[in-house]
Amino acid sequence: MTAQKNVVIVESPTKAHTIEKYLGQDFAVVSTMGHIRDLPKHRFGVNITDGFVPTYEPLPERKDALKRLKSAVQKAREIYVATDPDREGEAIAWHVKEALKLKDLRRIEFHEITKDAVRRALEHPRDIDMQRVEAQQARRILDRIVGYMLSPLISKKIRSRLSAGRVQSVAVRLICEREREIQNFVPQEYWSITATLTPQEEPHLFEAKLLKRTTSDEKIKIANSQQAQEILTDLEGAVWRVIKVEEKEQRRHAPLPFTTSTLQQEASKRLGFSTKKTMAVAQELYEGVELGAEGATGLITYMRTDSTRVADEAQQAARAFITAQYGHEFVRQGGPRVAKKAHVQDAHEAIRPTDVRRLPDDIAPYLTPDQLKLYRLIWQRFVASQMAPAIFDVVSVDIQANEYIFRATGSVLKFSGWLTVYEETRDEDAKPDEEESQGQLPPLREQQLLDLIKLTPKQHFTEPPPRYTEATLVKALEENGIGRPSTYAPTISTILERGYVKLEKKRFVPTELGFLVTDALVKHFPKIVDVGFTALVEEELDKIEEGKLDRLTVLQEFYKEFAAAYERAQREMASLKPKPVETEEVCPECGSKLVIRTGRYGQFYSCSAFPKCRYTRPLEERVRAREEASVPCPKCGGKLIRKYARKGGRSFFGCENYPTCDFTVSQIPIKPCPSCKDGVLVESPDGELVCSNKRCEHREPLVATAP
Repeated sequence: MTAQKNVVIVESPTKAHTIEKYLGQDFAVVSTMGHIRDLPKHRFGVNITDGFVPTYEPLPERKDALKRLKSAVQKAREIYVATDPDREGEAIAWHVKEALKLKDLRRIEFHEITKDAVRRALEHPRDIDMQRVEAQQARRILDRIVGYMLSPLISKKIRSRLSAGRVQSVAVRLICEREREIQNFVPQEYWSITATLTPQEEPHLFEAKLLKRTTSDEKIKIANSQQAQEILTDLEGAVWRVIKVEEKEQRRHAPLPFTTSTLQQEASKRLGFSTKKTMAVAQELYEGVELGAEGATGLITYMRTDSTRVADEAQQAARAFITAQYGHEFVRQGGPRVAKKAHVQDAHEAIRPTDVRRLPDDIAPYLTPDQLKLYRLIWQRFVASQMAPAIFDVVSVDIQANEYIFRATGSVLKFSGWLTVYEETRDEDAKPDEEESQGQLPPLREQQLLDLIKLTPKQHFTEPPPRYTEATLVKALEENGIGRPSTYAPTISTILERGYVKLEKKRFVPTELGFLVTDALVKHFPKIVDVGFTALVEEELDKIEEGKLDRLTVLQEFYKEFAAAYERAQREMASLKPKPVETEEVCPECGSKLVIRTGRYGQFYSCSAFPKCRYTRPLEERVRAREEASVPCPKCGGKLIRKYARKGGRSFFGCENYPTCDFTVSQIPIKPCPSCKDGVLVESPDGELVCSNKRCEHREPLVATAP
């Protein structure tokens, strides 16, 4: 008879493998493979009239996982569930308990997968936090109400197979509104004047910018070339004199350690990672990587967090490391620094390395290139956050010439502090500082005379707001309280997949479909796509988790207004679907007339007798032309030919030797993959070349070739 074991239940096999090595022979670790139950796929599954009671069903794809779980817990000594330390993890723990009909289940929680953290968690088991579960269920039911009712409505009125959602529709609205700001923007002309000067005693060129008149404290505004020329005329023959020198020491503090959203933003700016890729790689680092003799090891703390808090022991370890590596003067003094913002789930820590002594270069041989890049970024940011401020000597000099004041600013790094380890990437859309320091100025004193070398007038035009990048969209969503950082990656993936937006030069551009859907939702469901209302719903979910609101109240208030808007929209929303265009061609299968319809992938021929006859073909007759790619099939060496799917006419490239060879690729093959023999390089939505083989991580810049 097999001895009874303690069973620990987690979500993923990788996490199970890492934890198993810490627990020894008395424990068995099994995985749920993610969620095991959810609302039904093909019906609403929420009883609105009876208290919004949800009906959950086992997910068909988790059938084998459920069998394994039932077998594992049958003779278990103790059952622990160690799912992720957030709402979703708490909900999975509750679903496990309900699905397996367990009366006694111990919930354990840890924020890093290390031996000490797992052992400590086992010593402090608790009950499932039903307030967290209630908040998760409220969120799931809200999303089901919006998605299940709105998606069919806009599919019926605009185009088939569309979707709407609480967060995704607001994200698309932000992108559409930004695009309209750009379209309606009228550039305004303005001018600047820069003086190149030098001390009379010892030549040392530096620049000063026109700031104001001596008669006013307001910054001078130069609207056109005529005004600029008038100022240049006024300055002819002027005496240039230093009237004020201000020296000060400026401290620049390190950025706080990463939260989910700041990690997504910085990885996008610095590494070119999509939010989806950042979260996938971070998940791998969290769940554990094989480090040779050390075995599977969790390298970072939990990566879904909006807290910047750092555990005391982690701070102490970082300070000891910094002292040994750089010296005591590089250690940050004072108490912990944390972000001061509302609705932070402070039970979590910031994202940090589980062991600061595990240097990126030391473990590089065990990591993939992407894992190493992200781990290095997280390690550097955390170490920097525990280091002393960088100190600059800043000098600001005001110079008078006739009735005008020019200003020069210079700065010199005095003490590098945290800049020794890390420097935050500048925001892509940050406007240049008009008084930006120019490095070290020559020694200057009040009343010192200067020689003018030249005056440079320069014409400028105001610029429209920039389109969103992934980083700036994530920043906007977080600042407006829309969704949770853990939802940003799937939200961005969804709006791209639905064709509401596209990426051009790594910036979001709304499509015509995106505008159509957004305008319809703004007109008929203004609250659903309202930034403030969406943020309020997130606050209410937080209050459910905190026990300050009950789930039923939130759902009832939301549904009352939503249902009324839905009823009106069903009656009043105009159909925007393009009508089929009749042709003189005859269907080869039934003899009816062919019409031209518009689908998700463009226009195509269809039988007018649809749905009785389902004949379709591409609008263009290229289906009969052998359009060949310049790249051979990586599987058999044959030619890759453009083909067309019968349904909707969507094109793809497939091997000429089909069915002997079944290789296909949905995009135009550009060249063979230099890293693997199983794929070809195609252009990705963000403008890079990536391998069509999902297991290959090869990517490179797209370089335009001359015609």
